[in-house]
Amino acid sequence: MNEHTLSMRLERVAAHVPMGARLADIGSDHAYLPVALMRRGVIEAAVAGEVAITPFQAAERTVRENGLEQHVTVRLADGLAAIKPADAITAISVCGMGGETIRDILEGGKAHLRGHERLILQPNGGEQPLRHWLMENGYTLLDEELLRENRFYYEIIVAERTTPVIYSAEQLYFGPLQMQARSPVFLAKWQRMLRQKQKTLASFEHARQAVPEDKVAEIARQARWITALLAG
Repeated sequence: MNEHTLSMRLERVAAHVPMGARLADIGSDHAYLPVALMRRGVIEAAVAGEVAITPFQAAERTVRENGLEQHVTVRLADGLAAIKPADAITAISVCGMGGETIRDILEGGKAHLRGHERLILQPNGGEQPLRHWLMENGYTLLDEELLRENRFYYEIIVAERTTPVIYSAEQLYFGPLQMQARSPVFLAKWQRMLRQKQKTLASFEHARQAVPEDKVAEIARQARWITALLAG
């Protein structure tokens, strides 16, 4: 993967960035996403934010090698602190981290959110707490996508602040738009997850030490939800 050929996962993220956007890519790594979008003429400008020095230097190198220093600013900063008011950011992407980590980045960087940015988030697990944060902070889910790449399932969540929406516990768990669409990859993911939950519950029964009741109850509840979803 490079700025010329994005992974399938990043291509799907790129597809949700609006034409003419001013993008902040947080945890940008090599800055492949903003540089690719800039080369394609999709975005006007970008900020590539990195908290670690090695990926920060890699991002600087990608931007420099593509001659985009005037259009893509690389900043060493923690989370949304990479964004400055003068950037006039209209879209924010955060990809390839756990959902709880993305939630914490958004929560910790609230002061840098003006409220009208499109959020394009690609969590590696932990989607439920991330969706919960979005709901609690007045965001509506505009789009949800699920894809499988290299044996892993990846979710993309696109949200904007519009009219607040209340989602049920099951909707936060599965994704409300995914529940409606019921794509083949979505059903395949949850068939696999159900087998994992059943295996976990079986292992609890044979565990040498007692497993906390609330933990057993939570996984049993999730297994019931998945069973009902697949039967639906």
